[in-house]
Amino acid sequence: MFAAGTALALLEGCATPQRQLTPPAGAGYWSGRMSVQVQSAPPQSTSGSFELSGNPQQGELVLLNPLGNIVARVHWSAEQASVTQGNTVREKASLDELTEELLGTSLPIAALFDWLQGRNTLTQGWQADLDAFNDGKITAQRTSPLPEASLRIVLERP
Repeated sequence: MFAAGTALALLEGCATPQRQLTPPAGAGYWSGRMSVQVQSAPPQSTSGSFELSGNPQQGELVLLNPLGNIVARVHWSAEQASVTQGNTVREKASLDELTEELLGTSLPIAALFDWLQGRNTLTQGWQADLDAFNDGKITAQRTSPLPEASLRIVLERP
């Protein structure tokens, strides 16, 4: 019986990846899955699990593969933004420039943080759909400027 209980505890530990971020007091924290699709030539698509802490001015984003291993770690402040992938670090002057390079499009960062809190903030070119927010789902579409892009987020509930 003890062996079965130990095996079950080990399996449960494998099923839930360990949290990668420890949010500072008073900072927002979100985790879940997200997908970004850009209708460029050729089309680009990025998806995976994430942990996000901070606000539009300063924060950290960790992208994870299905096994819970870190694929990329993004840090930003008012002065710069950087991404670490393995042993490679790239820096840009802003989070907008960094997301443009990584995803093929910039994301509306200030509006995104509002969307994560259930506030449907309008931003030029983007249309957010928060109808399923209470179920932890956020979608947003960008129609201008081209290329068109879509963002889908499914939040984990504590």
